[in-house]
Amino acid sequence: MILTPETGALLFATGLCAGFVDSIAGGGGLIALPVLLSAGLPPQLALGTNKLQGTCGTLTATINYIRKGEVRLKEALYGIGFTFIGAAAGAWAIQQMDGGFLKHLIPILLVLVFIYTVATPKLGFSEKKPTLTTPVFYLVFGLILGFYDGFFGPGTGSFWTAAFLLLLGLNMTKAAGYTRVMNFTSNIVSLTVFIIGGNVWFAAGLCMGAGQIIGARAGSGLAIKKGAAFIRPVFITVVFLTIARLVYVNYVR
Repeated sequence: MILTPETGALLFATGLCAGFVDSIAGGGGLIALPVLLSAGLPPQLALGTNKLQGTCGTLTATINYIRKGEVRLKEALYGIGFTFIGAAAGAWAIQQMDGGFLKHLIPILLVLVFIYTVATPKLGFSEKKPTLTTPVFYLVFGLILGFYDGFFGPGTGSFWTAAFLLLLGLNMTKAAGYTRVMNFTSNIVSLTVFIIGGNVWFAAGLCMGAGQIIGARAGSGLAIKKGAAFIRPVFITVVFLTIARLVYVNYVR
C-alpha cells in the first residue's frame, strides 16, 4: 500500500489526538482504529497497525510518568510479566478466530465502570488500602486484560485504571501511570505477534506514531501536573464515548 501525503497528514493528526487522550485516560484506539479502517485497511491489518502507533504513545507516556516519580517499575514487574503472557496469547488468538463474542460483553462491563466512577465522586483523589495483594492482582488482571488487549483492545486502559483505583487503592495519577506501563507491555507484545503474522502497515503506523509521541508527551504532562481533578472528567468522557462507539458499531450500524 502507498501512503499519500494527504493520508499521512490525516494519520499524523489522528495519532496526535489519540496519544494525548490515551496518555491521560486510555481510549486512544477509539480515535485511531476507526480512521485506519476508514482508510481501507482490513480488520487484522488495522489492528496490527494500531498496535504500532499505540506502542509509540504508551512508551512516551510511560517514560514521562516514570521520570516524574508516579511509577516505579520494580512495583510493576509482576504486572509486566503476566500482561506479557496474556497479550501474546490474545494477539495469537485473534489471528486464528473471530472475536465477535466479546462485542456484546465489553459494553456491559464498561457501563458498570462508568456508573461506579460517576457515582463515586471522590474516587482516585487519594490512595486507599488495597483489597488485593499486588501479586494476586497482577496475576488475575495481567492475564485477563493482557489477553483482552491482544485479542480485541477497546476499553483496556479504562479497565486497567478502574482496577488500579478499586482494588489496589491508587490515586488517579498513579493509576493512569501504571495503566500506561501495562498498555505498553501488551502493545509491544501484540505488535510483535502481528508483525510475525504480516499484519502491520509500517508506513501508516510510524506516521501515526510520530503524532502519538507528541500527543502522549503533552497529555501525560498535563495529567501529572493537574492530577485527579483533570484526569477524572477525561476518564469518564473516554469511557462514555467508548461505550457509545461499541454500541453503535455492534447494534446500530
